[in-house]
Amino acid sequence: MKKIAIILSSLLIVACSSTPKIDTPPAAKETPKPVVPAITTTAPVAPAETESGKLAAELQQLQKQSVYFDFDQSSVKPEYRDVIQKQANFIKAHQNDVVTLKGNTDERGSNEYNLSLGGKRAQAVKKDLEILGVGASQIRTVSYGAEKPRLTCHEEKCWQENRRVDFDHQVN
Repeated sequence: MKKIAIILSSLLIVACSSTPKIDTPPAAKETPKPVVPAITTTAPVAPAETESGKLAAELQQLQKQSVYFDFDQSSVKPEYRDVIQKQANFIKAHQNDVVTLKGNTDERGSNEYNLSLGGKRAQAVKKDLEILGVGASQIRTVSYGAEKPRLTCHEEKCWQENRRVDFDHQVN
């Protein structure tokens, strides 16, 4: 038993002892590698990429525009002539563009009435585009009636926002 106690105590002493830290001489230490900044070059942008980027940005701006209508009306108000003119200029400049005019109404009225009124609004904008020189083959119309409101409250501020025609361009 004494032998086991001696062996265990010597193991304990060996296990608890630490080895002295040996410092390496300064010449032997690893020197950090210098940080070299990465050199980035921009590859020349192909004209087609620049043009497609401009086209996408222009389309995004055009599709944010809408023509708004008074309650129970389908005639285009004079303040929206510039919006229609910009749309016409774009469509005429891009013969491969087909625009869908999406007629919308507010929630008041029957479903049938609102679908009819939304269609009349889209047709009114189509007529103005054709007067400005856009070919009928580049224009489609659809009526959503009250199905796709932008705002869903039941007050005049929402109803005004929902009485509109939106432009959806498909440039192929």
